[in-house]
Amino acid sequence: MATQLRELDVEEAFHLLVENVKDHGIFMMDPAGSVISWNVGAQRIFGYTEAEIIGQPFSHLFPPDESAEAGAELGRAQRDDRATDDRWHVRKDGTRLWCSGVTTALREKTAGTLKGFVKVLRDLTHDKELENALKASEAKYRRLFETAKDGILILDASTGKITDANPFMAKLLGYDRAEFMGKELWQIGLFHDIGASRAAYRELREKGYVRFEHLPLATKAGRPVEVEFISNIYEVNGQEVAQCNIRDITDRSRLERQAAEQAAALADLARRKDEFLAMLSHELRNPLAAIHYGVKLLGRQQGHENQHQRLARTVIEHQVGQMAHCLDDLLEVGRITTGRIRLQKERMDIRGIAERALETVRPLLDERKHELSVSLPPEPIWLHADPTRLEQVVVNVLHNAAKYTDVGGRIALTIQQEDDKAVLRVRDNGTGIAAELLPRVFDLFTQADRSLDRAQGGLGIGLCVVQRLVEMHGGTVGVHSAGLRQGSEFSVRLPVAPAPAPSSTPGESAEPTVEAWRVLVVDDVVDTAEGLALLLRGSGHDVRTAHDGPTALAEAAAYLPDAVVLDVGLPGFNGYEVARRLRHHPQLKNVHLIAMTGYGRDSDIQLAHDAGFDVHMVKPVDPAAVERWLAGRPKEPA
Repeated sequence: MATQLRELDVEEAFHLLVENVKDHGIFMMDPAGSVISWNVGAQRIFGYTEAEIIGQPFSHLFPPDESAEAGAELGRAQRDDRATDDRWHVRKDGTRLWCSGVTTALREKTAGTLKGFVKVLRDLTHDKELENALKASEAKYRRLFETAKDGILILDASTGKITDANPFMAKLLGYDRAEFMGKELWQIGLFHDIGASRAAYRELREKGYVRFEHLPLATKAGRPVEVEFISNIYEVNGQEVAQCNIRDITDRSRLERQAAEQAAALADLARRKDEFLAMLSHELRNPLAAIHYGVKLLGRQQGHENQHQRLARTVIEHQVGQMAHCLDDLLEVGRITTGRIRLQKERMDIRGIAERALETVRPLLDERKHELSVSLPPEPIWLHADPTRLEQVVVNVLHNAAKYTDVGGRIALTIQQEDDKAVLRVRDNGTGIAAELLPRVFDLFTQADRSLDRAQGGLGIGLCVVQRLVEMHGGTVGVHSAGLRQGSEFSVRLPVAPAPAPSSTPGESAEPTVEAWRVLVVDDVVDTAEGLALLLRGSGHDVRTAHDGPTALAEAAAYLPDAVVLDVGLPGFNGYEVARRLRHHPQLKNVHLIAMTGYGRDSDIQLAHDAGFDVHMVKPVDPAAVERWLAGRPKEPA
């Protein structure tokens, strides 16, 4: 039974709640005031179906002679973020109804751009009719007055003094009914002092109606009470009276404060979680980088290693890659789900992305002895996309296929253009996907096998990252599987971009080569610095190392390198300070600066940019990635 239940995410649960509320009308409007959503409660209150009202202006719900008030209400909400109102509206059948509501402006979190409005109201026509009936019938008024479950005070509108109090009011504050008589509101604890009380009463006299949603007062015994205060003026037998309705909201306010405190605590927890993950990433990436470079150095001795040494090196290389992949996914999902990713799009050929992704996943495919077939189109398929993020998509899909395909299994990667879409498919003959899991395969932390042996490993994050990144590119991702042991096929569809104008420069697309550079590698982890230095020296570069900020500055001034690969977490001066000082050095201000760090958050990338780094690379940094980056740049920048 449990496998048949689909967990509701927060957004879906919220929409279900709104759509099923029947006693409150809840609807949304675009910035121009046209209705764009309509819940069951609104349909019950006004009589319009969703199909009849969507696209209609908000003023459609106002009496014809008051339609201009709709724009005024939206204007107040836009100016003050919210506007409350109690007014007459019109049903579909033309009858009038009295509603109390709140209109709230919806704004985009970061820029504050107005996205629309949400209106929450309830039908108080019956209450309004009772109020009118009270004016006409003292007997009916008295019956309601005596039995009301809210506190009610009646004031002489000319003096502001209490002339009547209902039993519930006496019970609420602990006074005898007679003790209210002849007093002003401030004398029974309402409002802060006499000045505030009389200012509120002047407002009531001017407007005929006032409302205070959270008003503190104290009982006769000194117990604090928080109330909602509503007052209006009307005539009784030719004399103006002020009626004050007072509702005890102490418990409600306490729950609201608890909810706010819990929300703040959750936000703080999320912040500390992000900080912890960033620190965890840094602390794990530093040793991973050193191990990665050690394995790379061993790989350059392949002709001299025996079978056991080759096996040990392959195992270490694969497991380092697995750990780095898990770290990337763990940090990436936080950025994606909170909308902190910004795509850096450019025109690119999807074939190159697939080839680089295959290079990344190749060690895992070889280790599991998978039979891989690749079918790429003979001509480029151009996309307007972020190459780094799109490569991550392909890597994650291939990694997933390799993870759930048995040793010796088959995996096929194909790319083709279908109409205006580039379609990438990854098919395998692996474990397949159970029917009940298919709808949730892209959900966060979903995995096909949750058994204790954890044979496939992973965090259940990769496919969620794939879906979010593909959607950010305006594409879709799908999955098909006939069932367990029937294999699976993942398909990624992305919009095709126009082909670039043909170039007349011969050899323009040739892979650039890197001449010998003078490189300074700076890292306080000696194994990391020396390992990367040895690998770069093996490619013909002249490389020196330093292990703290002051030494890095001194070595750079003496050595005058073409490029500096610089860790940011250094003793003495951190890497950001070293970068800033290098940018102010007359002979080094144009040196190529590469940030090499275990911190990979967007804020870390921005810090590196602000400090003067040219590029931010997350450990373990592949020496080939450094060389590829240098290949496209002049050795001595202007």
